[in-house]
Amino acid sequence: MDQKDLQMFKEKLEEMKSEITSDVEQTLTEMTTQTDNIPDPNDRATVESDRSFELRIRGRERRLMDKIDEALGRIDDGSYGICADCGEDIAIKRLEARPVAKFCIECKTRQEKREKEQGR
Repeated sequence: MDQKDLQMFKEKLEEMKSEITSDVEQTLTEMTTQTDNIPDPNDRATVESDRSFELRIRGRERRLMDKIDEALGRIDDGSYGICADCGEDIAIKRLEARPVAKFCIECKTRQEKREKEQGR
């Protein structure tokens, strides 16, 4: 992978990270400014359900943020775009679709198949 591609992916990953950070800040602001004095039990249940959903989304984004940081680290150490399993290059199309990918499509498919078989 050439420097131009690496720079493009670095910018894409940093943009993803920035969007997640912005979403988290917005959620924190909304959660701290909401009034908790909701007398109607149905309204209170709706607010709690919305909060729970929002927190689940933020949890997923936190895990994605960890993967983004890992990918940025791989860019810095020169291993970005190289499959962590077989050592072959990861296709640019795959990285465009999933910039945090650390496995080529063949290795990822095998991994998912093994996980599915173990789950039975």
